[in-house]
Amino acid sequence: MSPLDLPPELRSRLRRLSIVPRRAAVLASAGMHDSRNKGGGLEFAQYRAYERGDDLRAIDWKLYARSDKFFVRDAERESPVAIWIIVDASASMAQADLARPGWSRFDAARRIAASLMEIALYQGDRFGLVVESATGPMVLSPGSGGRHRDRVCLALAPLKASGAADWTRDVGVFGEQMGARDILIFLTDGFDERCIATAERLAASGRDVCIIQILTGDERDFPFDQGYRFHDPETGAELIGDGRTLRADFIARFAAARAALAARLEVRGIRHVEHFIDESADVPIRTLFRSAGR
Repeated sequence: MSPLDLPPELRSRLRRLSIVPRRAAVLASAGMHDSRNKGGGLEFAQYRAYERGDDLRAIDWKLYARSDKFFVRDAERESPVAIWIIVDASASMAQADLARPGWSRFDAARRIAASLMEIALYQGDRFGLVVESATGPMVLSPGSGGRHRDRVCLALAPLKASGAADWTRDVGVFGEQMGARDILIFLTDGFDERCIATAERLAASGRDVCIIQILTGDERDFPFDQGYRFHDPETGAELIGDGRTLRADFIARFAAARAALAARLEVRGIRHVEHFIDESADVPIRTLFRSAGR
């Protein structure tokens, strides 16, 4: 199954989740968010009984002729909030677990991206995509509806994680397209300092920034029990060592690095959650937004 094909049980769980802004003032005027923000908008939403004060032009006279009752056509306004999904496609995102070599960090990122789009569809919010790669950013402007979701999935499906992304070079390309009230969700392993600095820069501009840090199960458990050559796919650096000897030191240092990153992001007002690729895609979304979820 493609990472972009969501299993039925995952879709069912996603229907109970929400993507919500950090700031309550934005929530009150956004397109879902408990209400689909009906009124004189763009797309037909539903009929409702006429109420005193409604615009007479909204009355459906053909329906009146059939029912002898007044109904008005509600429409959905376009949400002022756009959800931007920013996917790291650098080489380190191609890392997979020994036990599951066919499922990489990048696959997990695309599964989470598809899940976020599904929730945005339920909410009636617009969503856009940035894929940051060695060749520069691919940017799909925010849109809504199933057709837009399909266009985004078609763009994501053939991509591979490779090379080293230049976030510092490219932030201006996609950052200027992001509205002040938009929600920005980074899907990255968090190992590139320039990626984290980009998230901080966008947060400093007042934008609502979130990071889902995507890690392998092997990094959590370090199951290596013999000699290995560990290779950094972006820098080319290598380390040869015995897994059993390295395990305790690696786990301690890795935990310290994760804690330091979490503290750094918290200071800058960036919501952050870890996701291990052997977990379901809805888990980090639920954790990230649970404080303001349904």
